[in-house]
Amino acid sequence: MASSELKELREQFKDLLNKGFIRPSVSPWGAPVLFVKKKDGSLRMCIDYRQLNKVTTKNKYSLRIIDNLFDQLQGAKYFLKIDSSRYHQSRIREEDISKTAFRNRHGHYEFLVMSFRLTNAPVAFMDLMNKVSEPFLDTFIIVLIDDILVYRKSKEEHAEHLRIDL
Repeated sequence: MASSELKELREQFKDLLNKGFIRPSVSPWGAPVLFVKKKDGSLRMCIDYRQLNKVTTKNKYSLRIIDNLFDQLQGAKYFLKIDSSRYHQSRIREEDISKTAFRNRHGHYEFLVMSFRLTNAPVAFMDLMNKVSEPFLDTFIIVLIDDILVYRKSKEEHAEHLRIDL
């Protein structure tokens, strides 16, 4: 790893540990860590779960048809897209935690919360968000993978629904 990546690894790793998102592991699993450059030039730490994903049974969840989404948004003038920084708010089942293990120069650790790059993470998160948002789905909320779109025709309705959702 380049020195800039080592510095970023230390900072992001320490942050995950301090937030209680990861813990030391003795799992036989151990995916490598790599970095992906974001649009703004900063680095995102990613765990390379390709080997785990190859042996994972894939959850099937049908994605919404884009034409239906456009029909649903017909006439809406006010929109708010809520990003999925909520991933780390979803806990992993105890029996699956060891599978999320990763190795780096700081040791062997595993995630206690949903991690990016796990093959079923987007589907599991979308299913959770659909359950949580169920009373408002197709009325003023659309969940699409890891984003939530709040939409309304009037400014007043939009403000009220933002209060409900947030």
